[in-house]
Formats: sequence, C-alpha cells, structure tokens
Amino acid sequence: MQANPTWPNLASMMFALARQWPSRPMLRGWRDGGWHTIRWGEFGRMAASCARHLRQAGVAAGDRVLLCMENRPEFPLTETALMAIQAVPVPAYTTNTVDDHAHLLRDSGARTAVVSSAALADRLLAAAAKGNGLQLLIVTDGVPSVDAGAARVLSWADLIEDQRPPDDVAAEVAAIPPTALACLIYTSGTGGSPRGVMLPHRAILSNCAGAAELVRPLGLRDEVYLSYLPVSHAYEHTVGQFFMLSLGTEIVYARGVEHLAADMLAVRPTILTAVPRVLEVIRMRVLTQLARETPLRQRLFQTAAAIGLKRVDGERLTLSERLLDPLLDRLVRAKVRARFGGRLVAAMSGGARLDPEVGRFFQSLGMTIMQGYGQTEAGPVISANPPDAIRIDTVGKPLSGVDVRIAGDGEILVRGGLVMDGYWNRPRDTEATIRDGWLHTGDIGELDRGYLRITDRKKDMIVLSGGENVSPAKIEGMLMAETEIAQAVVTGEGRSGVSALVVPADGHDDVGVALAISRTNYRLSVTERVRKHAVVSPFTIDNGLLTPLQKIRRVLVMRANAHILGRLH
Repeated sequence: MQANPTWPNLASMMFALARQWPSRPMLRGWRDGGWHTIRWGEFGRMAASCARHLRQAGVAAGDRVLLCMENRPEFPLTETALMAIQAVPVPAYTTNTVDDHAHLLRDSGARTAVVSSAALADRLLAAAAKGNGLQLLIVTDGVPSVDAGAARVLSWADLIEDQRPPDDVAAEVAAIPPTALACLIYTSGTGGSPRGVMLPHRAILSNCAGAAELVRPLGLRDEVYLSYLPVSHAYEHTVGQFFMLSLGTEIVYARGVEHLAADMLAVRPTILTAVPRVLEVIRMRVLTQLARETPLRQRLFQTAAAIGLKRVDGERLTLSERLLDPLLDRLVRAKVRARFGGRLVAAMSGGARLDPEVGRFFQSLGMTIMQGYGQTEAGPVISANPPDAIRIDTVGKPLSGVDVRIAGDGEILVRGGLVMDGYWNRPRDTEATIRDGWLHTGDIGELDRGYLRITDRKKDMIVLSGGENVSPAKIEGMLMAETEIAQAVVTGEGRSGVSALVVPADGHDDVGVALAISRTNYRLSVTERVRKHAVVSPFTIDNGLLTPLQKIRRVLVMRANAHILGRLH
C-alpha cells in the first residue's frame, strides 16, 4: 500500500502521483460500448491542459465553478484542474431540479459550470435564467439544445488538447497552502435548503491520512474500486475519489445504479463503499431467494451463518464445525460473496446507520464490513471500524488526528484538521456549529472503550406525551432490516405512542408488513413499539423524499403524508 506522505494540497497530490506512476491504470469508464482506461501519466497531462485552458477562458482564483456530471473520469480531471488554478469546485447532483441548481448558483455565486450532457446543460441554463446567469458553460458530451444567452459554450475536449507535459502546472500548485479552500460541497440535507460547506485542502487530506492508517491491516495493493455513489456527495468525493487514488487504487466508474449488479460481476472490485440501503437490499434478495430453496439448502445456509457468527464473536468452534466449515464456505458463503464479484477485500459502510443485524449477516458470510461515521462538515469521515477489530454495533474509532468528546447533553463534538472552515456566506450558522474549535455534529452518541456509538440525531429525537424519549433512527433501521419492509419513517412527537409510515418491499403486502412490525415490536421496549402504521407510496429521488445518497428526508415524508398521519394519530 502507498505510504501517505504529506502533500500541501489535493492538486499537488494528484500531480505527484501522476509523476510517480505514469503507466499505472488510474480511471476506467464506460464509453461507446466498452471500458476505457486512463493512466496516471495521461491524467497529469490532461489535467494540466484543462487548467491552462480554464485560465485562458477567464476562470480565476477564487471563482466558484459548478460541476454537474455522473461518476466518470472527467470529474476528477476537471476538479484537479480547477484546484490547480485555485478556482473552487462546487459539485452538484445530476438529479437536481432546475430550482435546486438555481439555489446553488445563487448561493455560491458560480458563473461557470461544467456538465456532462446536453440535457444537463439545458437544465443549468434554465437555472441560470432564474438567477445571475452564466458566463461560461463547458459540456463534455453534446451541445445545449436551448439558447445559451450570454454564456460562452465550450467543448470539454478542447480543454484537454494541449500535449505539453504538466511540469509547469505541477510546479505552480506546490505553492497552494493546505488552508486554501479546496471545494464547496452543499449538504444534501434531509430537510431545509442545502448549505455550502467550505472544505479546505487540509480537511480532505486529513481524512486521507487517517483512513490510510485505518486500512493498513488490510495490506492493500493494486486494488480495484467500483464507484457508484454520487461523487458530488462528500462521502464518495473524499473516500471514493481522493482517498482511493492516494493509495494507487484503480477507480472504475459504474454505468449507473441500474447496472450495479452487472458491473460488480464484470469489474469484480476488491474495495467498495456502500450506503446501508444497498446492503439491506442485497440481504433482502438473498433471504427471499433462500425462502424458495429446499429445506436442506436452508439448513446449510443457517448452519454456515451460525458458524460464521461464532467466528465473528470469537467463540471456539467444535471439531465438527471446524471440519464442516470449509465445505460450507464453498457451498454457501462464496455464492453470496459472488454477488459482489467474488474478490471483495472489504466494504466500507457509511452515509447512514447500518443496522447491526444487517452487518452481522454479511460478517457471518465472511465479508469485512467496516461501518464508519461522518458528515460533510468534517471532511466527511470522523470514525470507522478498524478491519482487524470490528465492532459492528458501533461506527468505530475516531481516525488518527481526530478528537471526539461527548457533551453533557450527549451531543458528539469533533475537533481536528478535518473540520470545515464554515458555511458559505452563513456566519451565524458557522458560529452556532463550531464553538471553541469544536464541531457540534447534532448527533447523539456515546464512547465505549474508544469506539463511538451513534444513538440518534439531536433534533430528530421523538418525545412522547408521557415524556419518554424515543430514537426514530433505531426503530426505522430495525423495521427496514425486515425482508417485507423497504422503507420506514417513524413518528410520534407529543403523542402517546409511536406510529410508522411503511413502504412494503417488492412482492409483499400489508399483511407481510404487519407481521414484520410484530416481529420488530417483540425486540423493542414498550414505549418504542409501533402501535399504528400505514402503508404509503415509495420514497424516491424523483418525488423529493430521498436524497441522492438514498437517505430518507423524514421531515418531507411526514409533510407529504400529513393527511395519513392525521388519521393514525
């Protein structure tokens, strides 16, 4: 595994690695019906060419530039070029509406945008018409179909035509200090308008250094990483892009979530990041398929899982279990691991709470699941489970260089180089969030022998009419771990008991949902039990009830289903 030297900034890191590994595969994307590879040396030349042309086109230091494209090689190329000239990338989701883009353009003051398609270009131009307009629009594929107005339109291909070596740009970026603003990432938010988080180079580099120390026991080398979570999100932006590249990992960009299962089989990744929802869906499919198998196959699976859990828990295996285990690994566990391509060394789960039962399910099948925790304001990684000492009911230990303490009211406070500079143009919000050098996360948790456990969001805690505090995240996670339930939102503020809005999993109805709720209630305390529920329509990105990283927007779900909640309460 690549040692983690101290780079002054992210652009310097990228050019240094391009010089170190000119012929090493770096990025792989799908184009024209096949996979195409960009090597590090080619990346360095293209990024330097892009930096020179952006500057010639009028992009200056400090300018904010909106980046809106799918996960593809042009994203890190363009972002590295912008950082090299000290412009500020503003990653934006391709799923954003015109109004979403208009907010980002107005709030950030961006007058330049780089997009990946004519359709996205049209959406950005419509958004610009609602605000200050655009001066420059760069499109990687195609041309806008609507009038660009005063905006100058360039093809991205023209930006990378310069064949000169990157030496001049690489020398220039060495002078950029770690404290300089690297990017402006807007929180996807489960409620309220997104705020721009100012992340300096030191914040993301701090994450890279801490994560490199964390994964050292894995002995990573020549890894292949499948990138499918939106790179515009802080989690994938840092972990799936800069951190993975800092290790020399080849990044393969998935063709889209709809092709994820096929891409896993084709690419056979060795490293993966995942949001809990992806792991929940795979587990649900495995269990659904298992229910259709013969009693003998079901017993084999259950035995394999039971022996696997004994090993996870450090229990001694009997002689018969030790003899049977290799056979069960080939017949049972290997088939589940094959769904991920069969070569997976480790998967990092983050972005939301992973139900311990889901984590233990995959652990029992021989998979290394490293649950972590963070938020955009912290680079975003705060803690993660070390691969050789996983406690799946926790979000692991704070990364090296990160201080964590628990406030009197249970709130998790964070300090270190990973902490943001603040919110863009929101000094009051910044002062309320960073006090005396400590980032107030808004999450409630506890430290257990050095491991951090999240119990709830401070503002999301439900207080029942009897004064009891109830954690909706805990109950929702347990409900969604049931095979009959795809999504759930728990409510009950000021009420006598807890109610739930539930979306059934494919192939299941209200009867199955009711049974799943009964099973869940059996494991909950009296005050936590779901007393009433209603089956509702799915929460999706398109209807605005799901963030691009598959987080449920609880406030908006309750607002959209207010009439149903009225009947429940």
